[in-house]
Amino acid sequence: MKYSKWGGLALKALGIVSFFAALAIAVATMPSAAPVSAEVSEAVAIPAAVRDAEPKAVPRGGKLIPLGRTTGIKLFSEGAMVVGFAELTAAGGRSPAQAGGLEMGDVIVAVNNQAVTSNESLQAALAQLEAGRAVITAKRGGEAVDYAVDAVHDGEGWRIGAWVRDSIAGIGTITFVDPGNGAFGALGHGISDADTGQRMGLDSGAIMDSTVSGVKRGEAGNPGELSGQFDLTQDQGVLYANTDRGIFGRITEEEVYAGYDALDIGGKDEIRVGPAYILSNVEGRDTRRYDIEVVRVYPGDDGSGRDMMIRVTDAGLIAITGGIVQGMSGSPIIQGGKIIGAVTHVLVNDPLRGYGIGIERMLAEAVRM
Repeated sequence: MKYSKWGGLALKALGIVSFFAALAIAVATMPSAAPVSAEVSEAVAIPAAVRDAEPKAVPRGGKLIPLGRTTGIKLFSEGAMVVGFAELTAAGGRSPAQAGGLEMGDVIVAVNNQAVTSNESLQAALAQLEAGRAVITAKRGGEAVDYAVDAVHDGEGWRIGAWVRDSIAGIGTITFVDPGNGAFGALGHGISDADTGQRMGLDSGAIMDSTVSGVKRGEAGNPGELSGQFDLTQDQGVLYANTDRGIFGRITEEEVYAGYDALDIGGKDEIRVGPAYILSNVEGRDTRRYDIEVVRVYPGDDGSGRDMMIRVTDAGLIAITGGIVQGMSGSPIIQGGKIIGAVTHVLVNDPLRGYGIGIERMLAEAVRM
């Protein structure tokens, strides 16, 4: 299968065909994780019993393998996230969900005390209504709140006038792997919903083998992207967390990182303005070294996750991608023989420049899981 946009579940949900691009774009920068569009069915989700029994592995420090290899990513939310509203004729041109107090970004987790874990289970819960009034439990800011919603029947079923998403699939780059236990970090930023701008809450997720099949070159004002192929049914690892500083989990197939050399970790105080290089996979399955320059080191922590500004200087990479493109998020940055961070964003108006997060910041987030 070939993918080209981050996307959620494409299905008829609540009477509305919902197919969404889901890449969050900042004012001046955009995350460089390649957006991908995919149908991710509940059948390939990680069973809760298996996921919860999986012992979490966290990086133990010391030496890490800077992988720089693309991976397919699938992420399932803990319920059905509201990403839009629809005005229903049967409701007098209103959205019952919106009228009942639901907001974009709310995650529906129950209807009349019946658990909702996916778009399909939300449809099933609404189908069981005997009258229009439904008590919908949704999480907002981590707190569960009940909302009274007057669903309407359109002759086919009960509708609440909400567009929802329960999953995302895409391509990004694995930054590091702990050779001792397979713990990994990737992207250097979180996976967010494009319509709400909110980071997707993670119920379960996995990574998959991927191959880069095409490149849209980046230009000023028009960021490029990688497109790739991956098999949604063949997992190579499990996800534990989707955070503002990256996604984290454990690689379960050792051949993904077997034979790669581990490097020492470079602290924030070791990052210097000057030459460096990244490891990135922008063609097929090949991970290669590309020269860059660290042009600025940012002091302290302003909450943005930006520890350095970088500029691509490698003529070969520029010829292929035009600079930094979506899908390169997570490409490890190496300086002085140490892994110092990962590529996270590209400047929309200058694809040669972007931002990087320090490896220490990613590791600090990983151990908090």
